[in-house]
Amino acid sequence: MFRSHTNGELSLKNLNEEVTLSGWVQTIRDKGFMIWIDLRDRYGITQLVFDQDRSSVELMENAKKLGREFVIQVTGKVIERVSKNPNIPTGEIEILVDKLEVLNESQLPPFTIEDETDGGEELRMKYRYLDIRRAPVRDKLIFRHKMAQKVRNYLSDEGFIEVETPVLIKSTPEGARDFVVPSRMNPGQFYALPQSPQTFKQLLMVGGMDKYFQIVKCFRDEDLRADRQPEFTQIDCEMAFVEQEDVMNVFEGMTKTLIKDITGQEFGAFPRMTFADAMQKYGNDKPDIRFGMEFVELNELVKGKDFKIFDEAELVVGINVEGCADYTRKQIDELVDWVKRPQIGASGMVWAKFQNDGVKTSSVNKFYNEEDLAKIIGKFGAKEGDLMLILSGNEHKVRTQLSALRMELGNRLGLRKGDVFAPLWVVDFPLLEFDEESGRYHAMHHPFTSPKPEDIHLLETDPGKARANAYDMVLNGNEIGGGSIRIFDRDLQSRMFDLLGFSKDEAEAQFGFLMNAFKYGAPPHGGLAFGFDRLVAILDGNEVIRDYIAFPKNNSGRDVMIDAPAAIADEQLDELELKLNLKA
Repeated sequence: MFRSHTNGELSLKNLNEEVTLSGWVQTIRDKGFMIWIDLRDRYGITQLVFDQDRSSVELMENAKKLGREFVIQVTGKVIERVSKNPNIPTGEIEILVDKLEVLNESQLPPFTIEDETDGGEELRMKYRYLDIRRAPVRDKLIFRHKMAQKVRNYLSDEGFIEVETPVLIKSTPEGARDFVVPSRMNPGQFYALPQSPQTFKQLLMVGGMDKYFQIVKCFRDEDLRADRQPEFTQIDCEMAFVEQEDVMNVFEGMTKTLIKDITGQEFGAFPRMTFADAMQKYGNDKPDIRFGMEFVELNELVKGKDFKIFDEAELVVGINVEGCADYTRKQIDELVDWVKRPQIGASGMVWAKFQNDGVKTSSVNKFYNEEDLAKIIGKFGAKEGDLMLILSGNEHKVRTQLSALRMELGNRLGLRKGDVFAPLWVVDFPLLEFDEESGRYHAMHHPFTSPKPEDIHLLETDPGKARANAYDMVLNGNEIGGGSIRIFDRDLQSRMFDLLGFSKDEAEAQFGFLMNAFKYGAPPHGGLAFGFDRLVAILDGNEVIRDYIAFPKNNSGRDVMIDAPAAIADEQLDELELKLNLKA
């Protein structure tokens, strides 16, 4: 045996036992006459001691030759530590070593493999196999494993069957670019990697599986950020003979169970908010309701006062930042610069203060007298000590800009606490979005989303007003899950394809297999998919998903550890009958 125990389980109960341990050398403290070594494995750390009064000369010399990250095996006796460490489970004991074997030497690592490391993110991604040895990363991967177990147990208990669906599929329009894979056996033809198992889970409902789930890899070729990877994992689910409430109840129950198991927090019914209300009050469809700062519209109060910026704006809207009237001019100017960054795109910002001494003032006192200012501040429901920040411009753009400012202030003011959870459902999304550039409608979710039954007639008269039978679960300002009741009627699905600008031939080429399946008795069905990486990160008190993925890509979509993507050999291109035509 390489070990009789792991490095996280020994305690005073094991005193005087002879044990064998294996692991990596984390730290070495050499006092000449005594050497202490912290031995690490996945389970924890155990302190080893070599003592010249109790150890052979050869053993002491071999211990002095050890380096960081050497893989070693030791045998020795469990003794009580004189200087105990209450911060680790093994902190009351140490191992008096009487036998040492080096299993593998190690070069000096490029960064320190400790909780607080000196390695930058790109360096740690290049040596990810070393980074995984660090407790913060290791613990996140273990946390992910436990989450997956809980999800599987919950859904299995609810009668769901886990079914694997293909990874090499057909390219279909689902909102993002596909990753494509050339077929050697079918020259000039390509597979696509699935953005989701959408059509397959619908086909499983046609096949009578009734309740399906899968923790599945999905792929989207899109711009990356902290909470997005080109390959990601979904908890993908579908149910037959259900309406919207049935689906929402099951997955609200799952989310409540996960939060309670992990944090101990219990929730009643999740609040619900319509898409229209979310956009009006928060400027986005995934509002963080852990804090206030709801939007206040000011058009009726501020127009017609010869302030051109407001008079020419489609919308004037602001937020009340409680307790921040003491912000200095420098702090406010910093916020102005922040909203004027290209990523936000505002042309400027107006502020108003209800100061602690009761004085009301603003950056536009020239245009608004004391009575006007009192009405504006009153509209916000502000109290003494509050600061109001106001943006104006095109309605859609200004709501997006103010939403970004609200979230930034939530971060700066410590209002977005990782251990506080605020779930909600956002419902009643528009079914379609009209794209000015292409001059046609696009599905807001995907082409298989059913309109609300009461809105089906609008598909003929006013498609843009039709609402989707769709729902998103939002947690702490992040969409963690989204789904819909699907179209299961062949004629209605054909009408949807027509609205989206598909010709009959295009619809048949892209989705003929699904339309054919609908000829054979498709049941009413619907489902939901959770972003598993994001859900795991948020329930662990974070928002960046990379550390919860064993081997993530960087912001350019590269795996810097294995150097992928990479060019392939000319022989492979010839075999695939492909020729590169790279643009300069």
